[in-house]
Amino acid sequence: MGSTLLNRLLAAGFQSSKPVAKWHAPASALAGRRYAATATLADDEAEFQPFPREGPGISYALNWALASKKIFPKGEAYCNLKDADLVKHGATSTEPTAGSPIFARGSISLGASEISKSQFSKLLKQVTTHLSSMPKIFVHDGAVGSSPKIDAKVRVICDHPSAASPLCSILCRTPTRNISSDAFPLTVYVASGVSSTAWEYVGLGPQGNSGFIAADYERSALIVCGKAFTDMSCLKSALTAAAAQAISVRNALPLSSAWLLVHGESVVLLIAPEKMVQNCTALHKFLVSKGPGVALCPDGVATLFQSKDSQAPNLFKLPSSVVMISADSSGVMPSISKLTSGQAAYHFLAGYQNGNFVPAYESGPMSLNLVEVAKGLSSQLTNSNIPAFLVNINEGEKQLSGVEILKFVEESLLEKLSSSKGKKPSKTAVDDLKAKYANFMSGRFPDLPEDISY
Repeated sequence: MGSTLLNRLLAAGFQSSKPVAKWHAPASALAGRRYAATATLADDEAEFQPFPREGPGISYALNWALASKKIFPKGEAYCNLKDADLVKHGATSTEPTAGSPIFARGSISLGASEISKSQFSKLLKQVTTHLSSMPKIFVHDGAVGSSPKIDAKVRVICDHPSAASPLCSILCRTPTRNISSDAFPLTVYVASGVSSTAWEYVGLGPQGNSGFIAADYERSALIVCGKAFTDMSCLKSALTAAAAQAISVRNALPLSSAWLLVHGESVVLLIAPEKMVQNCTALHKFLVSKGPGVALCPDGVATLFQSKDSQAPNLFKLPSSVVMISADSSGVMPSISKLTSGQAAYHFLAGYQNGNFVPAYESGPMSLNLVEVAKGLSSQLTNSNIPAFLVNINEGEKQLSGVEILKFVEESLLEKLSSSKGKKPSKTAVDDLKAKYANFMSGRFPDLPEDISY
């Protein structure tokens, strides 16, 4: 009789909203309440339910994993459903949005508005309470990084199947044998039903009605509220920043502004502004992914998000060259020039675009020390003997086409560089451009190593 009662108690702690016994308790009940039960042997046998009692939407292991994140499902919890199954549960296509605000906190937090530890904690409590109250929640496991050698495993917990679909489409696939939350260093909470006034509730002020994203790099947690799950660009930027630390400790260098380009048998890293690449349609058929983001390691290079080709390798060979794109209409910067590894790191940090500097070519959130990233890039180029080149996308006021950029990519592979067509710039003009670089770099990165220079 004792084992029978134990079975009944354990089964009751994980029931869905459809009871299968005379009483049931929420998942947290076993930790906080004691129940006294008396029954005759005949009653026990009549009410006996086999343990474990699982089915669609009812998984004890998943419920325990969710409970470790302070989510206690009121109803059913589904894990790793396919697109067709999400549609059966009510998933619909959503109108894409853009420009969702991103808030972040951590020891290093760049490119995002600030959120305090207490504000994030308050928001997280509101979101986990919301997720716990839903009749159905949807969990998806994936990774930032296409190769298991360098990836950061991600668990996404959504309040609606429509919110799960976009993340399923961008996260890299990963084996789902281990359902424990310990296997996933990054947790993403998607609360599409949380009111857009949530940011006012936690003290962030009015920000609009579409939604927002909040990250805590120290907790390895990301919160997506409102319609922000439909903003693919901001979602990828936030995921990259949140996963960067987990990737870097695996001896890989996350480069959020780099594109993986395959030309013939060669692999090229193209570091360039996203808008410029999107506008150069001649490059698109050579790109492995629809967006930027790679991780470079001694064994090769992986994309951070799903590739266009599902049959593409999860780890490509080391790049044959690295090509960085800058813009200088003054005529000082040559059309293409070969760089030392230290110069490549310097121009990567500068991200020069016609008088403006975009460090690391990234305007979105970042969680790593950029000088350390630049040093890591220099080291990878040196150790793997990868040549680097700087291409000036401007010829005077004219911008190069995708076909012309592709020609320079081919030159980088052959290491046969064409000479600039314009007249040789004056020494004064060259000195002025170098001074502009120096003023910015000394102010933004005052402790650069001597080998990282113009």
